[in-house]
Amino acid sequence: STTTWRAGERLMDEFSKYRSPLVSRYASKEMAYNFSDRKKFTTWRKLWIYLAKAEKALGLLVTDAQVTEMESHAEDIDFAMAAEEESKLRHDVMAHVHTFAHCCPTAAPIIHLGATSCYVGDNTDLILLRDGFDILLPKLARVIDRLSNFAEKYAGLPTLGFTHYQPAQLTTVGKRACLWLQDLAMDMRNLQRAREDLRFRGVKGTTGTQASFLQLFQGDHDKVEDLDRMVTEMAGFKKAYMVTGQTYSRKVDIDSLSHLASMGATIHKICTDIRLLANLKEIEEPFEKEQIGSSAMAYKRNPMRCERCCSLARHLIALLADPLQTASVQWLERTLDDSANRRISLPESFLTADIILSTLQNITEGLVVYPKVIERHIRHELPFMATENIIMAMVKAGGNRQDCHEKIRVLSQQAANVVKQEGGDNDLLARVQADPYFAPILGHLDNILDPKTFIGRAPQQVARFLSEEVRPLLEPYKAEIDVKFELEL
Repeated sequence: STTTWRAGERLMDEFSKYRSPLVSRYASKEMAYNFSDRKKFTTWRKLWIYLAKAEKALGLLVTDAQVTEMESHAEDIDFAMAAEEESKLRHDVMAHVHTFAHCCPTAAPIIHLGATSCYVGDNTDLILLRDGFDILLPKLARVIDRLSNFAEKYAGLPTLGFTHYQPAQLTTVGKRACLWLQDLAMDMRNLQRAREDLRFRGVKGTTGTQASFLQLFQGDHDKVEDLDRMVTEMAGFKKAYMVTGQTYSRKVDIDSLSHLASMGATIHKICTDIRLLANLKEIEEPFEKEQIGSSAMAYKRNPMRCERCCSLARHLIALLADPLQTASVQWLERTLDDSANRRISLPESFLTADIILSTLQNITEGLVVYPKVIERHIRHELPFMATENIIMAMVKAGGNRQDCHEKIRVLSQQAANVVKQEGGDNDLLARVQADPYFAPILGHLDNILDPKTFIGRAPQQVARFLSEEVRPLLEPYKAEIDVKFELEL
């Protein structure tokens, strides 16, 4: 049919131009909608309605009929007409003023009364930032919850610690997860603070002086302040910035995006750790039954989810340069060289943060641990790490510390030569057992070499950390914790 043909033509047209993978491939529907044209321009209309309502309440000549008419057309935007108006006027706000006025002829004279473009533009951006944080915070809470469960489950499972990516003193799988959790908890507090610190630009006029509104209210300063307060409250904010230029300070964008970038650094570190452990075959991310790891090497289980998080986290970190530079070049009350940049950097930061959190949730819901592999790696390294304990045991049995040290040194070098030069297993323990010098402690070697005696207070640290610092952080998100995330691509 003609309808089907046209639909197919439109679909083909979509594949003939660039589409941001952040929206077409990755980000959630709610975050994609949050930065959509529909959300943006319906919010503009709501702001015009708030302004009209407040102006009417404070005595300006705005009628109930005008407000009702505007409310009845808040959602039905003629995007084609708005695009045509913008192509003529070269001004997006005025294009939408005209489009709104076209369907609200009665209200047309009072739409945008006393306001400047930044009244709708900046206030909408602040609403989108606030709503963006409200989408991200429960997702971050879910990641923390999943990792908390993982840390609790493996709180006592010994594993090799690594410093400089060289085997070091033992820790536990759960304790290592707490290192990740501590960073995520810092991110949670940072995002909460950034969200709570957001204020409304409010009703400030062309250069922030509120001169146009002071004129409308015939010099009544109290009514101008009431107008600012009323619109701020209608938009769901507790406070407005007391002073602005034409725009709210672009340092607000730095504050918001810096915490997202910081979270990106956290997630990059976590996912890099998992990738390193996957190479050791100790821990792996989830792998679907029909998933292909490599087009050529059929046996491979590439950590593609963690790799995606690292890839997108780098983009999130890099985006912070935009608001830093934008804030630094805002001359006097404002310049317009912020606009095009912010159209990209603000949405992309939130969209990128959204998908790496969703992907990390999927990873942490299905992490696979291989205790036998971990145990084998411990056995390979532990004899070297246990040498000090062996020396102490010999001293307790009446031996000479220096004599024992020399014995252990020689045997350790021999065992290391087997490992490094011959590619064999670490046979230090067998050499100790075969040397008559160590006869006094041979009956205690199993206890001396028990991995659980090398993990210190790791299990206790996990329990206390989860109880005192992590679980309380999740309390506000209890109702949203149990939502699962299925990775589609």
